[in-house]
Amino acid sequence: MENQTLVSEFILLGFPSLRRWHLMLFVLVLFIYLLTVAGNGLIIVIVRVDQQLQTPMYFFLSNLSFLEIGYTTTVVPKMLETFLTSQTTICVSCCLVQSFFHFFLWITEFLILSVMSFDRYIAICKPLRYTTIMTNKLCIILALGAWMLGFVVIFSQVVMLLWLPFCAGNVINHFYCDVGPILKLACADTDLIEFLGFLGTITIIPSTLLFTVVSYIYIILTILHIPSSSGRQKAFSTCASHLTVVSILYGAVLFMYLKPTAHTSFNPNKVVSVLNTVLTPLLSPFIYTIRNKEVKTAFRKAVGK
Repeated sequence: MENQTLVSEFILLGFPSLRRWHLMLFVLVLFIYLLTVAGNGLIIVIVRVDQQLQTPMYFFLSNLSFLEIGYTTTVVPKMLETFLTSQTTICVSCCLVQSFFHFFLWITEFLILSVMSFDRYIAICKPLRYTTIMTNKLCIILALGAWMLGFVVIFSQVVMLLWLPFCAGNVINHFYCDVGPILKLACADTDLIEFLGFLGTITIIPSTLLFTVVSYIYIILTILHIPSSSGRQKAFSTCASHLTVVSILYGAVLFMYLKPTAHTSFNPNKVVSVLNTVLTPLLSPFIYTIRNKEVKTAFRKAVGK
């Protein structure tokens, strides 16, 4: 270590093979980002000001929208810089901060989606007890619990990253500070950090996925026992948006992160990461509102005012 030069900043490689398309990609990604912030921000504002949307479902939806804004904001600004400059640099501490917030919000999003599936289970399977179970106090506890658990899961790994020396080059083959490429540049043993990351991933993702799947099995069985077809359609429509977002998010993440080691090829991950950090946050507000009459009515009232 005495003969090694420690790295003080990283170079984000971005998309060098698409260099001639960088200007067009910059405009496209910037437009998507602004639309994402506007769409999710609009949901937060509408839920806040409309009294008819002061329900647990929309409370958790506003939490999800806030997470989507933060999740994409941690990545997209630096990604846009890679399209404009020949060499995008980021200080080591800034890189670790970006990595922390990215994965903290990412983990919390899974937990919030699980809480939303629990809310839908109570609403459909136990409708007569819904208001007594899903009280304001319980909703706040569930939301705070999701945020705190997401923080705890990621915080210990980031603290360990802060103590790592980096001297094995400074080029990150990604458009943001993903943990895998960072660990590849460390000149110290990273097995424990990789194991903790893998352990956290296989704990949070499968457990939240299993919880969501079990909830929807009960939901679907309950819907099938509804006598009228219009009742079945109405019940399923309240879950369709959530189920769509869950499918997109879990599909992308299961591809990227369920790996026991960080020393793998990151090029396929770049493509999926773009979908996960740029497109999914954009789709969420549209998926949740395009067939939601309550939100559309609240939006028209807000525009009228």
